Amino acid sequence: MRKMKAEVTYLLNSGFLVRVGRTLLIFDDFEDEQDFVGRALRETAEYDAAYLFASHAHFDHFDEHILSYQEVARRYVFGYDIRRTKRGRKFPQDKVTYMKPYELWEDENIKVESYDSTDIGVAFRVTEKKTGAVIFHAGDFNWWDWTGESAENRKLAENAFRKQLKRLEGMKADLAFFPVDGRLGPMQDKGVRAFIRVVDIGALITMHDLEESGWKPGADFFPEGKHFPVWSPAAHGDKKLVEMTGGITVK
Repeated sequence: MRKMKAEVTYLLNSGFLVRVGRTLLIFDDFEDEQDFVGRALRETAEYDAAYLFASHAHFDHFDEHILSYQEVARRYVFGYDIRRTKRGRKFPQDKVTYMKPYELWEDENIKVESYDSTDIGVAFRVTEKKTGAVIFHAGDFNWWDWTGESAENRKLAENAFRKQLKRLEGMKADLAFFPVDGRLGPMQDKGVRAFIRVVDIGALITMHDLEESGWKPGADFFPEGKHFPVWSPAAHGDKKLVEMTGGITVK
């Protein structure tokens, strides 16, 4: 299968604009003061379809400003919890798909599979059909091991994470977005370390680093025999070209 490149633009927190072939995928766009998404959507000759995803209703993942894109959005794909919010009810419901964990939605351009979270909402695995490119966006799925929490709560967080991780074993994706949150201190990359040991991905982009910690993978980060590009964006509007091969990991 021929190789291709996807252009990824960072939109803060867990927000990203991804150009794959002639499809635009916008994930968790809650704040875009420089209007990267709006400008991309106005370039109508540059793409065939645009989809806006929101993994859950937290303010730093879902904001109603994306309602202004309803004329050009092919579909809004939201985590199920957004249906219950006042912000969610403002959207044209005939253009919204709400997904619970472990559901499938597709049209002629993309296939979307949902997974559970360890917070609220869902994670998304999106296949762009024309190119075959596969993208996983974890939403707030992570091992939220907070320093200072009781031993009981930390164990509950571990059990919830491992239960969902079991459902992801063997998953393939060209690109995965996954939280590496600096507020977790020494546990910052605990979740992503476990994640990359059970999935087969071609590239990793870290997200949800609210403190802009400057995290970089250490020498012992990668599993034995595995290596792939890792990018931790720092500033709104940072861009990266990511090589993809349609679901086949780039070694």
